[in-house]
Amino acid sequence: MRTLVKRTADLDPGHFGWPKGSPPRSARPAAVLILLGEDEHGPDVLLLRRAEGLDKHPGQVAFPGGSLDDEDRGPVDAALREAVEEVGVQPEGIRPVATLPELHVPHSGFRVTPVLAHWREPSPVAPVDPGETAAVARVPISWLSDPENRMRVRLTSGFAGPAFLVPGMLVWGFTGGLLAGLLELAGWARHWDRSDVRGLDEAWRAAEEADDVGFGRS
Repeated sequence: MRTLVKRTADLDPGHFGWPKGSPPRSARPAAVLILLGEDEHGPDVLLLRRAEGLDKHPGQVAFPGGSLDDEDRGPVDAALREAVEEVGVQPEGIRPVATLPELHVPHSGFRVTPVLAHWREPSPVAPVDPGETAAVARVPISWLSDPENRMRVRLTSGFAGPAFLVPGMLVWGFTGGLLAGLLELAGWARHWDRSDVRGLDEAWRAAEEADDVGFGRS
């Protein structure tokens, strides 16, 4: 964790595939919590799947997070508050260790600060409001770094970004880009087939098939 934190000091948005430059004034500040813990599978990261009935990004996998409220003292406060509201974490067991460069997400109108944290005292987690969060998972880093679980997803715009097959979840888009950058930064990434590019529907079908496998592979 110490090495990872040191490597965050000189990062720029380009590391995660985002162009440099200031976001427009209309972009709303937001934060997400990249919460790294450890269990019997080794190091892991907390992810959630958004409910299908939401107006924005239904069914997509994300880190806990959301926009900054007036009472938040900054991105760290916002990321922790949202994690409590979405998945019920106990904030006293979480140690924020770094903030990553602010990333502008044009299609949602946010400028997002990722907050990196160590889950030193893990607590049970589950969807707090099923109308907002459909599922919560602690996903082993070994699963995410397995080349068999990696691909790129091509969107209708023609852009192809990194994606991960997780049982019951397809991690792509903003979250997929952050995870890919994090694996590279920490030295956890393994060589994978970047020529494996699939459409979103095909990638979803592959994620559904992975649901029967579980986290048994390393």
